[in-house]
Amino acid sequence: MANIKSAKKRVDIAARNTARNVAFKSSIKTAIKKALALVEGDKKELDAALAKVYQLCDKAVSKGILHKNTAARKKSRLTVAINKLTAK
Repeated sequence: MANIKSAKKRVDIAARNTARNVAFKSSIKTAIKKALALVEGDKKELDAALAKVYQLCDKAVSKGILHKNTAARKKSRLTVAINKLTAK
């Protein structure tokens, strides 16, 4: 454990930021699962869910939670998966 006051503060801040980042990444994963579940449903709902995933990924990049290539990969893989499922 840190002995210096500023080091203790940094430990607390790092823990808080980690918790926030984990929660945000979890919301992205949940949105992806919801979008995949809507493939058989209404087209408008699917488009809205896709837009939500794209929005969350882009927001994560702007906040520094995800790297831009990671966000692009997530969006691309989701689009490919949805296209495969709807092509059947």
